[in-house]
Amino acid sequence: MSRIRTDLLVIGAGSGGLSVAAGAAQMGADVTLLEGGKMGGDCLNHGCVPSKALLASGKAAHALGAGEVYGIGRAVPQVDYAAAQAHVAGVIAQIAPHDSQDRFEGLGVRVIRAWGRFTGPREVEAGGHVIVARRVVIAAGSSPMVPPIPGLGDVPYLTNETIFDLRERPEHLLVVGGGPIGVEMAQAHRRLGCRVTVIEGKRALPADDPETAAVALDRLRAEGVEIAEDAMVSRVGGTAGEIEVATEDGRRFTGTHLLLAAGRQPNIDGLNLPGAGIETTRAGIRVDARLRTTNRRVYAIGDVTGGLQFTHVAGYQAGVVIRSALFGLPARAGTAHIPWVTYTEPELAQVGLTEAQARAAHGDRLEVVRFPYAETDRAVAERKTEGLIKVMVRRGRPVGVSVVGAQAGEIANLWALVLANGLKMKHVAAMVSPYPTLGEISKRAAGAYFSPRLFDSKLVRRVVRLVQRWLP
Repeated sequence: MSRIRTDLLVIGAGSGGLSVAAGAAQMGADVTLLEGGKMGGDCLNHGCVPSKALLASGKAAHALGAGEVYGIGRAVPQVDYAAAQAHVAGVIAQIAPHDSQDRFEGLGVRVIRAWGRFTGPREVEAGGHVIVARRVVIAAGSSPMVPPIPGLGDVPYLTNETIFDLRERPEHLLVVGGGPIGVEMAQAHRRLGCRVTVIEGKRALPADDPETAAVALDRLRAEGVEIAEDAMVSRVGGTAGEIEVATEDGRRFTGTHLLLAAGRQPNIDGLNLPGAGIETTRAGIRVDARLRTTNRRVYAIGDVTGGLQFTHVAGYQAGVVIRSALFGLPARAGTAHIPWVTYTEPELAQVGLTEAQARAAHGDRLEVVRFPYAETDRAVAERKTEGLIKVMVRRGRPVGVSVVGAQAGEIANLWALVLANGLKMKHVAAMVSPYPTLGEISKRAAGAYFSPRLFDSKLVRRVVRLVQRWLP
């Protein structure tokens, strides 16, 4: 085996690992990157990119039959499912060069296409090499969890890693799991002409605010998606084309295809983490606020840590690790300002704490401000009035924002900036928002926060009357 010495070894070429490798190499570090699968990881090949591309196909099909409110006659979409999936593949191919081995080697990164295994605290074997690193970053991502459901091993099933390989449209797609992956794929396939049933053991979209999640789920139901909640799967049976899912309460669901969207598990098997003195929990690799493992020379970021499993979180954590590993700065990762979005229509976005979390943390000191899309002129003009924004405020400072409605993810960007920088409601109120835009709803929410303080205040009224007496 050849022996390689490097400043920084990055295990995993997904979004987090690529961000670390690119940043560190361009700042002068000797960087080695390991990837045994596809460059770009889950996000590019099986997750964010293909799912949004398929949702775009579904949105285009849905629009053809939803024009009557604008005075446009209804049209029946002619869906070519194979062509829609080809569109997905084309989007992946267009983005792939940005994450490619050639690009990263061009940045000066040593790329080894092999799986790695720790053989010591700073030593990893991979592809016929022994790599000794000053620092190691584990960014190996996660994979779809396959729950131990009786009978599952005897029937064909799909995951997010295989559903984009389909070229024949499912007649009736059964989705086990009502999280973001499950509901996004449910709406996309329903709009592409499939019957769809979502089977969720508890509450669908459980991580989101129940009030805003209900708006998105109601739309899915109105479009024909069956959503069965409190339906814990007890058994799966049948054959290809005729699959049955049974639940503990006696319900039975039959469909042609089965998609498992019941969670993720960290890709840590095979790394020999104990051999490097790295502890794990049930969720993933144990890390501290600086994202260091119990081996202080090894960091872990992204899905392998078992925290918030989003591409942008891994990218954010990559920046924390670069400041710590390259410059020795005491950089720490937080979650209070992290946004996430479920890309159904309407979109569902969250920044920071939900209302329930905020009330648990701040009690009676919390104020909740709501403002509906229906009172936003651009939303009225485009007939996209379902939804609302709600802002959780403590002493004038937002601690969480929930948005459901058209372009909720775009609206959340402003609030991500506000929370990340500790800004107050007065800063949002001072913003001049172009009229008419959907983003104006943020300023209107800030106005709703201040209105009672200005217009319902006896003190303000007295001051105004006094000033008016003395003004020339």
